[in-house]
Amino acid sequence: MVLCPLALVISPLGILALSVIFIVAAIALFRLHAFFALMMGAILVGLLTAAGHGGLHRFTDGIAGATTEFGNTAGKIGLPIALAAVIGISLMESGSADKIVRRLIALLGESRAALALALSGFLLAAPVFIDTVFMLLLPIARALGVRTGRNYLLYVLAVCAGGVITSGLVPPAPGPLAVAEMLKLNLGLTIASGAVLGILPVLGGLACARYFNATMPIQPKATPGVSLESLSALAARPESELPGFWLAVAPVLVPFALIAGASLLSIPSIHLAPRLAMTVSFLGDKNIALILGATIAVSIHARQKQIAWRNVGKVLAAPLETAALIILIVSAGGAYGEMIKRAGLGTQVRDLAGGHVINFVILAWFLSALMRAAQGSATVAMITAAGIVTSVAGVTGFGVHPLYILAAIGFGSKFMSWMNDAGFWVISRIGGLTQSEALRSWTVMSSIMGLLGLAEVLILSTIWPHLWF
Repeated sequence: MVLCPLALVISPLGILALSVIFIVAAIALFRLHAFFALMMGAILVGLLTAAGHGGLHRFTDGIAGATTEFGNTAGKIGLPIALAAVIGISLMESGSADKIVRRLIALLGESRAALALALSGFLLAAPVFIDTVFMLLLPIARALGVRTGRNYLLYVLAVCAGGVITSGLVPPAPGPLAVAEMLKLNLGLTIASGAVLGILPVLGGLACARYFNATMPIQPKATPGVSLESLSALAARPESELPGFWLAVAPVLVPFALIAGASLLSIPSIHLAPRLAMTVSFLGDKNIALILGATIAVSIHARQKQIAWRNVGKVLAAPLETAALIILIVSAGGAYGEMIKRAGLGTQVRDLAGGHVINFVILAWFLSALMRAAQGSATVAMITAAGIVTSVAGVTGFGVHPLYILAAIGFGSKFMSWMNDAGFWVISRIGGLTQSEALRSWTVMSSIMGLLGLAEVLILSTIWPHLWF
């Protein structure tokens, strides 16, 4: 048999290195859309793998494999992401998010407004895409800074501290949703665990925000299209224009409660009557739960804006367009991860390890952080890192519970948010910060939060490596 020359020089590790270099260069240097970069990276892996296992006549198998895995991933995460987008946009447009922020500030007191803003970001970033959270809450934070005349930078960074952690740990945010699917994790337990693991890094982020607010005070400034007068008007918006608090939080709480209820059925000590268990399981399916949440959110939006139900289709157009791009990116990332597995990376890495134990928590965090710093997108970083580590260890060979791997990947994706990250520009422009101010505050804060998260996961995975569920 005549082997293709590539089979003599391209090993699984070589395929991984070439594909990662290709993806980073395509996104960071040539400004190629992440979807095309990841999909072409997946096809490249398929072609190189085929070349090493049979020659040019198997190239079509490599392409077919990439496109098949793209479809498989889209089938798993497409509907949840689309529904989460509908919930998020409806929360924003109906005034529900504004209501949540105002009630939390009223509950905690204005002296703890930064904590209220961080908590608002923390609660909203799972069903609302993180850039949307920033665009939604940063004007509220800025308006509060204008009204009080102090703590402007603290309020801006508080929103970011809360939102960015949830977006990396708690489904149905796209990154953790995709990684949870790869790791075969129970969605309800993933949501609960991600929320708990996120508390310490958020508090660390708030401490950083207070430090930066004290050492580099920033005065409110107008941003393109948003004057200081309009911010003052936003802060003075009457409560009568907003929905009630429990109505405002229902689109978030209802699906989370249903998913959590269904997740409890997986605990051996919990037993329900068969019909009740079937009902709870049905309503707690992520797709059903999110459909109910989206229905509530759209209903509130339609009522607040006095939109007739026959015109609701127009309301759904914008969130679905946003979701489509995210679905394409995540599905392409899933295809890339599966093609890396097919390349045989796991076998080669285990052979090279020579029986030595690999710390997959550190490896997962490092891969995610490296991809984030290199190409900017946290979602791309998460799904790429997950694809690599699962190709090495599968979903059971980490030596610790897979939830720790998801958390490590999520925290790694928060490291080094700088100029190649779209979120960096959203924060700086909508938050009213200069590039230098954002680098000296937000970039440093997000990196510290990522490192705090790594330390937390390392400690917990050492003390309690195999969780009880």
